[in-house]
Amino acid sequence: QMNADSSRSHSMLSTYVVARNSLTGETARGKLHLIDLAGSERVSKSGVKGAQLAEATNINKSLSALGDVIQARANKQGHVPFRNSTLTYLLQDSLSADSKTLMFVQVSPVGSNAGETQCSLNFAARARQVELGRASKHTSK
Repeated sequence: QMNADSSRSHSMLSTYVVARNSLTGETARGKLHLIDLAGSERVSKSGVKGAQLAEATNINKSLSALGDVIQARANKQGHVPFRNSTLTYLLQDSLSADSKTLMFVQVSPVGSNAGETQCSLNFAARARQVELGRASKHTSK
């Protein structure tokens, strides 16, 4: 069975940094999100049932919601559907105007996974089209 030992979940590590300049009193704030997205899963190919089917369905829904956010940002739409999933809601400020986003995509070299590889590369190509604008410095006195 495909993905028999897979965790079927996203993983997110968020680091928040606050630095204070003792000479000027200026405080700078920043954050870094490291996210390992679970891969989309073709349920017909993996043969999952029960709880694993529900997990796969939820992962696919959150990836679809992320795709919708990326598409809305790429098209510069007025409304971006950040609230359509917990993942996109948590990343709202990191996928907005004054942040920088980088995506790595891991694909399978196995020929039988060519369809999944193509979907992953298409997703990355869509993400690449998003222009978030210039990152700004978050400081206060």
